[in-house]
Amino acid sequence: MPILVCGSLAFDTIMTFEGRFAEQILPSQLHILNVSFLVPGLRREYGGCAGNIAYGLRQLGAQAVPLAMLGNDGGEYLERLRTLGVDTRHVLSDADSYTAQAMIMTDRDNNQITAFHPGAMSMAHENPVPPRSDIAVAIISPDGRDAMLSHARQLHDAGVPFVFDPGQGLPMFNGEELRQFIELASWVTLNDYEAQMLSERTGLTLDEIAASVRGMIVTLGAEGCDVWDGGAAKVRVAGVAATSVVDPTGCGDAFRAALLHGLEQGWPLQRCAELGNRMGAVKIASRGGQNYTLTN
Repeated sequence: MPILVCGSLAFDTIMTFEGRFAEQILPSQLHILNVSFLVPGLRREYGGCAGNIAYGLRQLGAQAVPLAMLGNDGGEYLERLRTLGVDTRHVLSDADSYTAQAMIMTDRDNNQITAFHPGAMSMAHENPVPPRSDIAVAIISPDGRDAMLSHARQLHDAGVPFVFDPGQGLPMFNGEELRQFIELASWVTLNDYEAQMLSERTGLTLDEIAASVRGMIVTLGAEGCDVWDGGAAKVRVAGVAATSVVDPTGCGDAFRAALLHGLEQGWPLQRCAELGNRMGAVKIASRGGQNYTLTN
């Protein structure tokens, strides 16, 4: 059955810094920060959370239905999605905006600094959840603030179970709003940094958040992830070693694609996480969020 992916479609400009950010940024001088990074490597990729997740779902043979906005420069991206077999009927365009743009700089330790221009994504709340009875599961991934709030409510009211994946959009919301997302969601997924922020802003422990939903996953990079499923105690799911570490951009989205595929198939959350770890390991060996290929 189709999987609805609420989130951003963006063009990613990815830059490679051959040093370490930590060696260039002086903690004692953050109040007068003025740094410049030489980036010999630069490329432009298709990105955005909805686009990356939809790509991963198609790699798994799943039906991906993004609910997203493109700008007046998004025709090329729309055609790419159609070529991949993605259902684009709920991707709208805003003639007065550019498509969202992410400028991502990665250092030699795979730390990243990102600047993001939302563009048409800011209008995503004008693209409501479609009245479809065939949607099996959905995800609220980083998108326009108003869109994330309204789409979560619309999915809940329509009885569609969904994953709350705030990602880099988490700082846009206060504690009360984040608690509302948790109340509406069926599952929550975060990385370890986001999990700490969510806990601090809501005043809830991770165990308390997990007890409020069907399940929760906190990803830990190469260490794998922690899984809370159906009220059970936390379980560590070991990571999968990558054949090479090339680019972390989109690894989280590859994991989410595996998670959604597993949920649509009715798998237990631990099995979903195991596939997510494998997907992340495959993705990190390729540049960009949409250039990897599953071979088995």
